[in-house]
Amino acid sequence: MRLPVDPQADPARRAWVACPACDDARHCAICADRRTCGEHWRHLIANSGPILHLQCPGCAHIWSLDTRPGLPHRDGGTPSP
Repeated sequence: MRLPVDPQADPARRAWVACPACDDARHCAICADRRTCGEHWRHLIANSGPILHLQCPGCAHIWSLDTRPGLPHRDGGTPSP
């Protein structure tokens, strides 16, 4: 079952990270060079400080990514494993 794109998704808010579900950019030379590919971007749904909430427009997978793993967060909480 494929989920629809989150209604909070704004195409103007994007992130260029690998999708952990479909890994659709694995053979893309532009993505391999860590450049902003026009095809393999992710919806940036929201963020909580360094935690990004993302959705892949290709497979609709939703996940969270800690951009500062191992470092304490400003809210005083412990980092996610």
